[in-house]
Amino acid sequence: MGLFSKFNKTQRDIAKEEIVEVPWHVLSEMQQLDEIAEISKTTPVAIFKHSTRCGISRMVLRNFESGYNLSDDQIKLYFLDLLSHRDISDEVGYRFQVIHQSPQLIVVKNGVAVANASHHSIRAGDLEKFI
Repeated sequence: MGLFSKFNKTQRDIAKEEIVEVPWHVLSEMQQLDEIAEISKTTPVAIFKHSTRCGISRMVLRNFESGYNLSDDQIKLYFLDLLSHRDISDEVGYRFQVIHQSPQLIVVKNGVAVANASHHSIRAGDLEKFI
């Protein structure tokens, strides 16, 4: 039956099997920024700032997720819905000294931003060099 089970699958079933779950941590509380700074002393942290109303941001997010292949032990990945949490987005910029962009990916190590990218410059594969 295993040989023929592939023929009974829909394209959607096949696509679901190929989806890699991204280990997102939702950034929704201001005090998480203290935790991020602390975690970054031992494990790199990446913050993905996403605008839920922006088509470009949605496309960049999909591309990022499809190319992401790191584990939660290698890097902590935080997702920030900047429209719902504008205050946190502003504090991220202030605390880590990064000018706001959307979408934006910020890498934090030892409590400071060591890299950031925005729009089509965001690539999941680029995170490997911070591990």
